[in-house]
Amino acid sequence: MPEIRPNVAKEKLRKNQVVTTISGVQDADVIDFLGPMGFDAAWIECEHGPVDWDALGNMTRSCDLWGMTSITRVSANEPWLITRTLDRGSMGIVVPHVNSREAAEQAMQSSKYAPLGYRGMFGGRQSFGVPDYFHKANDQTMVIVLLEEVEALKNLDDILKVDGIDVFFVAPSDLAQTMGHIGDAGHPEVQAAIDDAISRIVGGGRTAGTLVNDDNIDGYIGKGARFLMTSWNGWVAKGAAEFLKSATATKV
Repeated sequence: MPEIRPNVAKEKLRKNQVVTTISGVQDADVIDFLGPMGFDAAWIECEHGPVDWDALGNMTRSCDLWGMTSITRVSANEPWLITRTLDRGSMGIVVPHVNSREAAEQAMQSSKYAPLGYRGMFGGRQSFGVPDYFHKANDQTMVIVLLEEVEALKNLDDILKVDGIDVFFVAPSDLAQTMGHIGDAGHPEVQAAIDDAISRIVGGGRTAGTLVNDDNIDGYIGKGARFLMTSWNGWVAKGAAEFLKSATATKV
């Protein structure tokens, strides 16, 4: 009989290793294209964008094919929504706007079967052929909470007390908006808040995550962040700009 699929990202975090997560994926074909490149996980976006339930199932299958962890951001901290997302094969849940200990507890409990939580008793695709799936799933299911508002940082010490959460992810853009610096995540006040949050997360013995790019990835690893998410769209835009610049600069 088959065993439950290992959650590559979660296993690496347990060893305090860096997890690379690629976002900007909208369908299974994009995951198939990115799969051979070696990312640990794919961030499937269901808070924004066009991904529906059928597409989500195919995207998580593509992740399984390439040995990547499928991590899905849901649109709300709702038990039914988290349960169905896991049923569609996602191996991890990202919950937005977690601003309190109570919200963090709800996110964790919605993602876990008893005795840790109250996830609905249906295994979904990841359970097919797996003996005792309900007893094994909690260990492989990943839970990420987004800290994206000033309120979350004010309540961070209490939020960090919630067990069963794998990553506390500091989200720069939304945080900047709530700090009065909309569209300016690089503002010194925002950067200072991000650094302080990461320091508190790491200092509390928990795992910190954040959005990174080519220019700041080394710095965030040095600060202790281990779950690193980046979008491939920026690389396409940069490559396209360089190509077009060369094309227009060349005399014919």
